[in-house]
Amino acid sequence: MRITTRGQLAVSAMTDLALRQKMRPVALSTISARQGTSLSYLEQLFSALRRAGLVESTRGPGGGYTLARRADDVSVAEIILAVENLKGDELSGTESTQAAQVKSMTGELWTTFNTRVMDYLQSVSLQDLVAQQLAKGLPQDAPPAPAAKPRLAPKPRPLMARAGVPNSVFALGSIPLLQRR
Repeated sequence: MRITTRGQLAVSAMTDLALRQKMRPVALSTISARQGTSLSYLEQLFSALRRAGLVESTRGPGGGYTLARRADDVSVAEIILAVENLKGDELSGTESTQAAQVKSMTGELWTTFNTRVMDYLQSVSLQDLVAQQLAKGLPQDAPPAPAAKPRLAPKPRPLMARAGVPNSVFALGSIPLLQRR
């Protein structure tokens, strides 16, 4: 079993959602700002989570996402399985005789390992992760940290026009011909 960054980000975003959905749906843009994750990437993750029945979406102003079930009814394993493209056979790239030999030698080890990892991930609920965050003192409805705006250099001031010298082509055209010389 491989848990990629995709799975880790999904668990983190779901924890964020569970922490902040008390009164209203949570917009992905606010999760994106807090997590430092691309909004389009979160949209892909939440699309998979919605198809798996883990979140519900609300459209329109004030819309966003909420959990489809209570946080204590959602396991970390469900979140990861919803977003990861897990392959049943990690040995699919090897030749069939070679794959059979590897499976016969260490197959039981990896099967047992995967089973134990999945058992552990099944035992950890989203509510457990929320409780950990609250124990750290994380405020539930903390506004997203404002993004640091780059400081702009001050605008250059226009050069002061010398007395009697026009500062634009248009001003030059409005001066009588005798004054131009």
